[in-house]
Amino acid sequence: MKQLGRLLVLVGLLISCLGWAGHQNAYAANLSLNKLPVVSPLLAVEQRRNRADQKLGEFGEKLDLNNSSIREFRQLRGMFPTLASMIVDQAPFDSVEDVLQMEGLTERQKQILETHLDEFTVTPVASVLQEGNFRLNTGTYD
Repeated sequence: MKQLGRLLVLVGLLISCLGWAGHQNAYAANLSLNKLPVVSPLLAVEQRRNRADQKLGEFGEKLDLNNSSIREFRQLRGMFPTLASMIVDQAPFDSVEDVLQMEGLTERQKQILETHLDEFTVTPVASVLQEGNFRLNTGTYD
């Protein structure tokens, strides 16, 4: 056991003496731009497109009967909340005129819808605007 202790002390002494052997200076790399070659990579930039914004751009200023949220119907007099919720519940529609064939419409509600028919459009249902009950609650409160 004593021999093992002596051996460990001797190895430790030898390793510590290596520190006295001298040192070599470290040389940092010269990173000045006038000595490095200038490389200008050609980057192809692809525009990222939000699927919701892309869909909203399809129908512009009109209200999409298949994808608009219930809050968007507030801009049309007499539509919010009753008619708007009926439209959201009974969508999708194949044409704008199909909205007049909804179940449970009164004559007064049909008149209101007829006055606003030119402000509606119909596009295919977009899952990005249907997920998470977005049409019922957009999370915007004022």
